[in-house]
Amino acid sequence: MKANRWILLIFAVCSLSCSDDERGYEPTAMPLDIPEIFSSNIIAPVIPADNPQTVEGVALGKKLFFDKILSANGTKACAFCHAPQQAFTDNMITSVGIDGIAGTRNSMPIFNLAWNYDKRFNWDGSALSLERQAEEPVENPIELHSDWDNVVERLQADPEYPELFQLAFNTSTITKELTTKAIAQFERTLISANSKFDQYSLGQTTLTAQELNGLDIFLREDKGDCFHCHGNPNNPLWTNNDFHNNGLDATFTDLGLGAVTGDPNDNGKFRTPSLRNLAYTAPYMHDGRFTTLDEVIDHYSEGLQDSPTIDPLMKQVDQGGVQLTDQEKADLKAFLLTLSDPSFINNPDFQN
Repeated sequence: MKANRWILLIFAVCSLSCSDDERGYEPTAMPLDIPEIFSSNIIAPVIPADNPQTVEGVALGKKLFFDKILSANGTKACAFCHAPQQAFTDNMITSVGIDGIAGTRNSMPIFNLAWNYDKRFNWDGSALSLERQAEEPVENPIELHSDWDNVVERLQADPEYPELFQLAFNTSTITKELTTKAIAQFERTLISANSKFDQYSLGQTTLTAQELNGLDIFLREDKGDCFHCHGNPNNPLWTNNDFHNNGLDATFTDLGLGAVTGDPNDNGKFRTPSLRNLAYTAPYMHDGRFTTLDEVIDHYSEGLQDSPTIDPLMKQVDQGGVQLTDQEKADLKAFLLTLSDPSFINNPDFQN
């Protein structure tokens, strides 16, 4: 009888252990920390049902983002072109890949991407999710110029990564899809919402007379007329996340959205970037043509170029732009700089 009881006990323990294995390890949920300025003004962020935010997934994604293992020769990481100190862009006109070849596009900053409701990413909208956006740079010959099969093989052979994937996704078998899911989880945590203007909107500080005048110029259709594309205090993303031809060129060497959709009506259209963190993200525009914020303002004031797909919002194109005075330009610039967030570029959670 005593032997039979031991057999039953051992069977019960084995059954419990097997049951635990079948359930598997569940990573720790990590909902995004929604800033007050967002929760009171805009709808909830977009989180894919098949890639929920977890503590382990974000930690893995951060490690991957800063790891040179993703590049073919082990010399550059995602963070090379998306540096925290520059609001996750770089200071190059167009970014340079591992082979020293410059591309044709300026590196886009990375923040508040969880609120990209149309789910088109990149300057030209070529990536239809943040996860898919993370795929391309690895194999792009002017970026990390690697091969996903080789990257996965290196990650699988690494002494740390299989366990980290096990913790994040309940499997130690590494795939491209899980790798990009982890990177996207980290990127969705990159939230910028503590600029001077955010603090002003929350009643925590005041703006100068010049900054307030700049805001007025920004919002007036007969002055700066900036708000149609770049939002207003009720849209603290400071972008409409749409695509526009903003009068940079009369003819196009880069078709932008038109090359993706194949529609000639989209030629010369590029994503409207957020105006947040302009103090850190020069040079500006999709091709980095403007070195300073003053040049950007000059463009909209008197530098617009007409073309068949010019956006109707560029209402003053016939006279070159909105024709701001020097004082109005200075005031507008003062306001725009209130949208920069020094706590974002110094957040230790976003540093390597």
